[in-house]
Amino acid sequence: MILLRRLLGDVLRRQRQRQGRTLREVSSSARVSLGYLSEVERGQKEASSELLSAICDALDVRMSELMREVSDELSLAELAESAASGPVSAPVRPLNSVSVTSVAGVPTERVTIKAPTEAVDVVAA
Repeated sequence: MILLRRLLGDVLRRQRQRQGRTLREVSSSARVSLGYLSEVERGQKEASSELLSAICDALDVRMSELMREVSDELSLAELAESAASGPVSAPVRPLNSVSVTSVAGVPTERVTIKAPTEAVDVVAA
């Protein structure tokens, strides 16, 4: 099962680490307790929209950028999950492209994967 709060936490942590900032610095700037921010980053707590807004402000990141990266990760996780469960039996909405910033939680260079122009079947190896 894909947990949105884990994907969101992973993206928040990467954003913070890209800036070379500590949890303490961001929690202070966002006026969020250190422990709670840590739990959000680890995917253990659901962050409210108000909390996400405060964290994004502290990180100087637009919430739309954050959510776009989370959406990209969710798309990849769904594709991986469906590939692991066997052939796709239901129609899947095609993606034009997916930007990848991590593989298995490890940050990578930003890569854009373009979808083929014709339909393909996804089959688990």
